[in-house]
Amino acid sequence: MPKDKFAAVWISHTSISDYLHCPRSYYLKNIYKDKSTGNKIQITSPALALGSAVHGVIESLSSIPTETRFEHSLILKFDELWEQYHGKKGGFRDLDQEHQFKERGKAMLRKVMDHPGPLKNLSVKIKEALPYYWISEAEEIILCGKLDWLEYLPETDSVHIIDFKTSRKEESDDSLQLPIYHLLVHNCQKRPVSKVSYWYLELSHKLQEKKLPDIREAHTKVLEIGRKIKLSRKLAKFSCPQGADGCPWCQPLEDVISGKGEFVGLLNRRDTYILSQESPPSLEDLEDSFLI
Repeated sequence: MPKDKFAAVWISHTSISDYLHCPRSYYLKNIYKDKSTGNKIQITSPALALGSAVHGVIESLSSIPTETRFEHSLILKFDELWEQYHGKKGGFRDLDQEHQFKERGKAMLRKVMDHPGPLKNLSVKIKEALPYYWISEAEEIILCGKLDWLEYLPETDSVHIIDFKTSRKEESDDSLQLPIYHLLVHNCQKRPVSKVSYWYLELSHKLQEKKLPDIREAHTKVLEIGRKIKLSRKLAKFSCPQGADGCPWCQPLEDVISGKGEFVGLLNRRDTYILSQESPPSLEDLEDSFLI
């Protein structure tokens, strides 16, 4: 009898990162719900708004036939999508700050239009809106995640995983992002993965190819973290490693819960807030992170 996927523990690159940074942060982002609304909570920031808008424009291209993919300006699409993040909805403290971030986004998209690279080639779409598979059916753990782009390589009938980056900070070599994406693509579609790359849209018009992660090593690492997350959920134990005073990863959310945040609307089915003070460092690291 098939396992009940709704009873399983779902893990993703974002939730794993939350847990590794601070188990309390993981709890507040992935389990906690506001008692008055029944919704999960999140904090918006300019960096997160920028990343979401640029990714939304580029990812929409994969649904357009290759020969007509760049017939219409990406800037116009960006302007339309930006309305979702205008003002406080994007965490902007004033119009000048919003203008600066919006112009950064437009500059990235102009670079893509001038140097489309793999985006002008055939792509592969995984049929599920949120790709997932049982990384351990026996232990009831599911790995899921949204992928930015899969370029089809006809000469080898394989795929090239591409992850777009809108931040100015390069991903660390020990990041689990590409190993997790390799696992997802390997298990959620039929073609082998032959290449993986980051595209730092603000820094270069060229891709930065990375070493293809070992699939077995990735499975072992990710499943081990999944087991720890499952145990924490079972024991309801999510302590901040820095103690009762909290850390940059959990304290902003604690501030929201204590009433220090300003509610700005419902975004992606989450109650979304901004904080009056300057964004803590952890929020800037969210530029390329998406809640799942």
